[in-house]
Amino acid sequence: MQLFDTHAHLDDAAFANDLTQVIQRAQDGGVIGILAVGISAASSEAVIRLAEKFPMVWAAVGIHPNYAAQAQAEDWWQIEKLAQHPKVVAIGETGLDRYWDYTPFALQEEYFVRHLALARQTGRPIVIHCREAEADLRRILQQDYDVHGSLKGILHAFSGEWATAEFGLAMGLHVSFAGMVTFRNAEDLRQVAARIPAQRLLIETDSPYLTPVPLRGKVSRNEPAHIVHTLTCLAQVRQVEPTTLAAETTANARHLLGIDSAD
Repeated sequence: MQLFDTHAHLDDAAFANDLTQVIQRAQDGGVIGILAVGISAASSEAVIRLAEKFPMVWAAVGIHPNYAAQAQAEDWWQIEKLAQHPKVVAIGETGLDRYWDYTPFALQEEYFVRHLALARQTGRPIVIHCREAEADLRRILQQDYDVHGSLKGILHAFSGEWATAEFGLAMGLHVSFAGMVTFRNAEDLRQVAARIPAQRLLIETDSPYLTPVPLRGKVSRNEPAHIVHTLTCLAQVRQVEPTTLAAETTANARHLLGIDSAD
């Protein structure tokens, strides 16, 4: 099987001492691509450096809503500059978060709108974080859609209800599932995953977070090689062969991110 991890924080301190081995384990497990996602200007620069070092790694640049309050004006200018790098294939991580209170919500909205504009300007898909802010997310996406039309992007580590997934699909977005879909108490989420059209489905690890079952609670961190467990769970839910789902989600990722199969 060939797998594509569409969201990993490879610049996280959890990988500081053995990232080369982490990448090798991923390759050994069939992972042929990883989207390393920035959460600040410094993080975005770091994931680009990793993408330059590892051919199978690509980068997304952006300022996470929980870090927007710390950002300086020059940080956004840096994101705009970094977005032009040839290994940058997505904009984000951006979005909205009402679970944590690290950034005033009005500022989160401002940065989200900035990212939406940059994604459209560059033609790159947007990577969207949403935690306990689904109504707000729908409102802003609808406003953007009403002006500009359909949007390329990813509802990342999706954990919401079908209504939000359906809305995102109508906007043109893909829906990505991480380890949460494997959790014992996630039956409702698995039922949402079962309904996503095959051509809009993606998988991810959100490494080093959201370790999937059966490794949850048994390892100290999540990593891209573990994506196979999320794939296996989704294949069971969708009643398809894992090899089929791997091929579909990898093709979806390549197409959305504009990565040619020969790269």
